[in-house]
Amino acid sequence: MFEPPFLTGRLIAAARALTGISLDVLAKAAGLDAETMRLAEDNGSACLSSAEESAAIIEALERFGAVFLAEGDGLGAGVRLKFTRLDVKQITRMEGEGGPAGDDDVP
Repeated sequence: MFEPPFLTGRLIAAARALTGISLDVLAKAAGLDAETMRLAEDNGSACLSSAEESAAIIEALERFGAVFLAEGDGLGAGVRLKFTRLDVKQITRMEGEGGPAGDDDVP
């Protein structure tokens, strides 16, 4: 895990684009309002000033399958997908099904 202040608006926008989620969905998942999220993305390459907001955004994006990459080897920080969009949709669907687990015939 990174120290939260490394997060920039560009990384947020890139992670949202990779995961295919809207600004409103990310805001709700991070517990922030949509205007705060928009301002964070508009912040561009500047690090976010609130460590708490950065941590909430990172946690939310990681739940949607984003993986943040640290700066190193002369390269800047980045983001990639842990899951495909289809994987995330299926996980979300399965998590929402609920109900008791049934017995199966597998030994």
